[in-house]
Amino acid sequence: MAEALPDDGRRRCRWAGGSAAERAYHDAEWGVPLRDDRALFEFLVLEGAQAGLSWRTILEKRDNYRRAFHDFDIARVARLNDAQLERRLLDPGIVRNRLKVFSARDNARATLEVIGAEGSLSAWLWDFVGGAPIVNRWRAHADVPASTPRSDAMSKALRKRGFRFVGTTICYAFMQATGMVNDHVVDCFRHAECIEPGSRSRR
Repeated sequence: MAEALPDDGRRRCRWAGGSAAERAYHDAEWGVPLRDDRALFEFLVLEGAQAGLSWRTILEKRDNYRRAFHDFDIARVARLNDAQLERRLLDPGIVRNRLKVFSARDNARATLEVIGAEGSLSAWLWDFVGGAPIVNRWRAHADVPASTPRSDAMSKALRKRGFRFVGTTICYAFMQATGMVNDHVVDCFRHAECIEPGSRSRR
């Protein structure tokens, strides 16, 4: 059952009303352009962990993920051995799916390879949107797509680099979360707040 949240008079995206955690995440993080490699790696892991689950579930486990995966220190996650990952499967604070847990290490190693080849994970990923946020102007939640040709391209490129749990729908959710696309609906108070100089309108 959804929490009864106080009405503060602000219009928000429909999904942000389910819990205090979702509202706080929506109001402070979702759609904010993010260019830090560690933070981008965190979202790749968390979006992959969400597959088949709700984002609310992942938000509630986020602190546990940070603890279990060394605050998403890419090099440290890449060095985790099989026994250490198996121990994490005993942790009720994270999603105990073996493929997802082991993919965190695979994705960390792939991230290090991208950084070595491209200079940074951020520059490489942001190139899929031309280096600047795409500002959409959706009027209703139903208008927002689950994937786009850009997320298709990102998914294909990530898979080629050895990343796992990076299907096109996961990639589009990642692009929304990290502000590569601004998918706040137009009457949400965060739509305008998340627009940065250099953003490009798509509608």
